[in-house]
Amino acid sequence: MLTDYKNEPFLDFSNEKVADSFKKALQEVKAKLGSRYPLIINGKAVETGEEVISLNPSASDQVVGYVAKASLQEAKLALESAQEAFARWSRVKPEERARYLFKAAAIMRRRKMELSAWMVFEAGKNWAEADGDTAEAIDFLEFYGREMCRLAEPQPLVRIFGEDNRLKYIPLGVGLVIPPWNFPLAIMAGMTAAAIVTGNTVVLKPASNTPVIAAKFIEILQEAGLPDGVVNYLPGSGGAIGDYLVSSPQIRFINFTGSKEVGLRISELAAKMVPGQKAIKRVVAEMGGKDAIIVDSSSDLEEAAAAIVASAFGFQGQKCSACSRAIILDDVYDRIVELVIDKTKKLTVGPAVDNYPVGPVTDSNSLKRIKSYIEIGKKEGTLQVGGETLEHMGGYFVQPTVITDVPPNATIAQEEIFGPVLAVIRAKDFSHALDIANGTEYGLTGSVFSRNRANLERAAREFHVGNLYFNRKCTGALVGVHPFGGFNMSGTDSKAGGRDYLLLFSQAKAISEKY
Repeated sequence: MLTDYKNEPFLDFSNEKVADSFKKALQEVKAKLGSRYPLIINGKAVETGEEVISLNPSASDQVVGYVAKASLQEAKLALESAQEAFARWSRVKPEERARYLFKAAAIMRRRKMELSAWMVFEAGKNWAEADGDTAEAIDFLEFYGREMCRLAEPQPLVRIFGEDNRLKYIPLGVGLVIPPWNFPLAIMAGMTAAAIVTGNTVVLKPASNTPVIAAKFIEILQEAGLPDGVVNYLPGSGGAIGDYLVSSPQIRFINFTGSKEVGLRISELAAKMVPGQKAIKRVVAEMGGKDAIIVDSSSDLEEAAAAIVASAFGFQGQKCSACSRAIILDDVYDRIVELVIDKTKKLTVGPAVDNYPVGPVTDSNSLKRIKSYIEIGKKEGTLQVGGETLEHMGGYFVQPTVITDVPPNATIAQEEIFGPVLAVIRAKDFSHALDIANGTEYGLTGSVFSRNRANLERAAREFHVGNLYFNRKCTGALVGVHPFGGFNMSGTDSKAGGRDYLLLFSQAKAISEKY
């Protein structure tokens, strides 16, 4: 008997026993750094002549793991494995498929601190961010398992005399899962779990920056007894195997989370018919954001400023939901700027293992990109805090940066930076603030701080984002509570963690019998 779904609780690191246990987990994981991880195709380990080297972004000379790198040969094997497994897996009862997810969630819960510790080293997450990532992965497994059980129940149809009519949800086929590096366990696990619990089989191509935590997830699936070939672990470069997999006639859907540029390329390639293709490919794409928090004069200014700083600089701004624009009404602009500057100056930067509030960005390319945007921002607005990269610290560190008096159409107010850079924009009134908020090509998350009910109701109608929050930060969506996905160039509005998500990997079959 299934219990009602509830979100996995977060660890309380202010509790000395919890903190000591996590420090022990960090030491245990540290002793395992530098291990080798093969591909997993049809349940078997496959070594290759090339490798992906995963580095600790807090200490770029420290190797987290050596991961086998797939070529076209292994990509073909993975597709064949998934195709063969689909014939068997698609016939497994939905409730049985769900039980694999529940078993995996139980294993993940037992290994919770270990998994979070891996992300401290591989993703540069501080303790709370890593714990939140693991908790969300557990949530996805528990929630999607229950959702599959719900969809397996008899579906309501209009009844007519003399006929028996049924509707059931069946899988699509073989899918390609391409997760991001910024939530390397949660989003990767959620994308994969949704695809397989609905009866599909997948080729999982993890992010090149975080392939080790994905390998740990594969270990968990194997321990849970998932049949061979249902999930095939295939690290590799987009150029070498990505385009091939997306274009393959064997691929029925692509589940992607990442940049706008890559998402659009996937969409374009998937739209092209190729010989042997029997169905239109589905593309589920979660892409970028240029998220904004609006603050008006009726709001609690302290709370608003705290939310802006938390949303902008949590995990170094490396969230598609991060606040990269603070849009402040003219009459409270100076006070909010003062508060944001003060709170940002109190943030300290350092290695994730030491649990600094601000850790490293993911790699040297990100560091260079963010640095170039800061230089642009210095010309477009007024640099108030930060603005420096800290290469001398041995990792990829960037100071939390606040740039004020930014024009709404400035580069740093329009383009996704994916780093700890906040553009502060002045608005004449609430109408102007909404115009600015909607004035980008994205539409993922947003927030409004106001006690004015008319302003909140107007924002609910006119602030064009997939996830809109009032009087709270614009990051931190919870599975089952805040179905997640955005509009416009932010993606296909998949609503991950919601009741609609599994339908993206299913097709409804109506069966009618005349009596």
